[in-house]
Amino acid sequence: MAHHEHRYQSSLEAAEHCADECEHCADRCTGEAMMAECARLCRDCADICRLLAAFMARGSRYIAELSKSCITICEACATECEKHDSEHCKKCAEACRNAAAEYKKIAMVGAAAM
Repeated sequence: MAHHEHRYQSSLEAAEHCADECEHCADRCTGEAMMAECARLCRDCADICRLLAAFMARGSRYIAELSKSCITICEACATECEKHDSEHCKKCAEACRNAAAEYKKIAMVGAAAM
């Protein structure tokens, strides 16, 4: 494992877990009229978390910058999923909140380095 992967290991794992939970939630919500916004946000969140995971894996210098967008999207997805009672939405919201907390650590370090 490269040094940069180890440095971001907990954030990388949170990103991958969040993306997986978001995809699962989106799959379950797709096709339900009242769940369209949930499914859309979950897909957006999964995509950006996977992108951030790729940036972390290769040690991109833009990790801190991208993490700020991820925080916004993860928090929006969590807020939407928390409106619903289904177990998959609850798991997704929890994964999103955990990922956002990890990304905040990265964003703070990035801001301190500037």
